[in-house]
Amino acid sequence: MSFTLEPRAGLRDVTLRDGLQLTGKMLSTARKVEIVRELVRLGVPEIELGSMARAHLVPPMANTLEVVDQLTPQELERCWIWVATPGHVAKAAAAGARNFQYCFSASDSHNQANIGRSTEASLAALPQAVEYARAVGGRIQLCIATSFTCPFEGQVPEDRVLAIANDPRAEGTCDIVICDTLGQAVPAQVSSLIRRVGEESPARRIVYHGHDTWGLGVANTLAAISAGAQLVDGALGGLGGCPFAPGASGNTSSEDILFATRPEWLTPENFGAMVELSEKLLAELGEPNRSKSAQGARSKAKAFEWVIAGSPEPACDRSN
Repeated sequence: MSFTLEPRAGLRDVTLRDGLQLTGKMLSTARKVEIVRELVRLGVPEIELGSMARAHLVPPMANTLEVVDQLTPQELERCWIWVATPGHVAKAAAAGARNFQYCFSASDSHNQANIGRSTEASLAALPQAVEYARAVGGRIQLCIATSFTCPFEGQVPEDRVLAIANDPRAEGTCDIVICDTLGQAVPAQVSSLIRRVGEESPARRIVYHGHDTWGLGVANTLAAISAGAQLVDGALGGLGGCPFAPGASGNTSSEDILFATRPEWLTPENFGAMVELSEKLLAELGEPNRSKSAQGARSKAKAFEWVIAGSPEPACDRSN
């Protein structure tokens, strides 16, 4: 039996953007391209490959446009790039990008810390960003960070998020991305907001972006899917977090989301390959593996098909 979760939702792996931005460590262009292609080969439907954030503020994103240049148009159809201004869209489009995630925060304080302008200023610039995306036949998402809580202002009212999602200046965006930037939301809270956004904006796909700071990353993701989210974000090994949001930690693990939702394309074999890809990347970065599913895949439960064949036996102290 496949045990595929219903309703179904796709995964967008955000390792190369949100996953890397908190590490402070660089990956070469060739290595990033290799990761994109391996994720595509394994069946991951969508990928966030990088950001137009200023390189001196987020150094791991410095070679994002070089990555874009190395990918084929077919590969880029599955890839998204984080942008915060119309200028970002124009520059990324000139390099070949066609899918843009236009992001700003529901809370002014975080938007000032993250982007250097008010929420209203970011929203006012969105129509121009939409026009630049349309000019190249591209797609642009409305991404609302701090949709639940802000590190500086605390709780964010649902109505604040809904007002942004329904603002006429957001017309022309294809998706609405609801972000639990700090990982402080609980499942009932996620369900409530996702359901309300979906009911009031039925023409746009709802995307959920969660973090696992308080250990509810997978639970919140499943709640979002049940409430109507059609795409959910995750990062290999639970890597990442926002460098401008005190208290933020890793993303919800891609492996954990996939193991829980069991999309039809996922098999024990390609799940094992993803775990191995994640382990190798995290070792390169010197980062811990926060994925419980990846740890389970290395267990002794050999009769379970999702355990990786040939997993090394863990060391143990037999002296007692």
